[in-house]
Amino acid sequence: MPLIETVQGPVDTAELGVTLMHEHVFVLSSDVHQNYSQEWGSEEERVADAVRRLQAAYDAGVRTMVDPTVVGLGRYIPRIQQIAAQIPLNLVVATGMYTYDDVPFFFHYRGPALNALVGVEVPDPMVDMFIRDIRDGIADTGVKAGMLKCAIDRQGLTPGVERVMRAVARAHLDTGVPITVHTHPESRSGLDVKRVMCEQEGVDPGRIVLGHSGDTTDCDHLSELADAGFVLGMDRFGINLETTFEARADTLIEMVRRGYAERMVLSQDASCYIDWIEPTMRAAALPQWHYTHLFEDVFPYVTDRGVSKEQWATMLVDVPRAFFEGGDLRDPA
Repeated sequence: MPLIETVQGPVDTAELGVTLMHEHVFVLSSDVHQNYSQEWGSEEERVADAVRRLQAAYDAGVRTMVDPTVVGLGRYIPRIQQIAAQIPLNLVVATGMYTYDDVPFFFHYRGPALNALVGVEVPDPMVDMFIRDIRDGIADTGVKAGMLKCAIDRQGLTPGVERVMRAVARAHLDTGVPITVHTHPESRSGLDVKRVMCEQEGVDPGRIVLGHSGDTTDCDHLSELADAGFVLGMDRFGINLETTFEARADTLIEMVRRGYAERMVLSQDASCYIDWIEPTMRAAALPQWHYTHLFEDVFPYVTDRGVSKEQWATMLVDVPRAFFEGGDLRDPA
């Protein structure tokens, strides 16, 4: 069977088990964190808390978790290594870049940004950076990325977003490592992904998870994307600020009813700590936003409304495994 890279080394895809395809361990604003980290507390306490939370996910039945924390989200692999050594969970980490608008200033006068100045096409260093993370390991940790990540939000296909999207597509085509894209389904950004990454860059849509697809209740649009071959990330269960628990769950139920269990993966986009939200506010406003919400709250609700255990297993085990193997559950071949 094929292997997938995890923090602790390669794992046979047959051993992935129940897989949450979009969670984070830590989400940090790196410059702020490095200079104003009083809220963070001690490193030892944060690591211990992460071990406890991830162990709870394992005890609930999770065996693999994909953490698409990349540049722009505070990725720091040595800390993740320390945590992974203390838990039985498979942790898959990612490479790529997270921006809704511009690229970091580091890239402003490197690669394609120089084309107009020098009069020739300059390769994008991002591509080689992502490939190096996949083939050689991230920084000097030896941990290899098992996923590629980029983003497009309500700002749309800005030049910076498009540049990252193309770099991720090209790194995928060179390495075969699959892609997850943070999308904004209300603005139908999945269609931008289709045009740029698939039609122009040549990526098979079956190798792309359209993250946060469950942020919309427009099942006709989601069906259109699934029929185009994409995997839909129904992966923000517990984030009920601009929507409700029932809206997310009922959308999943309807998509299963329409026959798309084989094109969906599940998650919560949770984290042990995220510095985007003041901690007491997060606890008060998002009490269900944690790694076991699917098992404790969502499963009972949707099971009572007709989603079978076999369909749960499809979305949590079979689709993630097929996705990493490069297959398609809906392809009879």
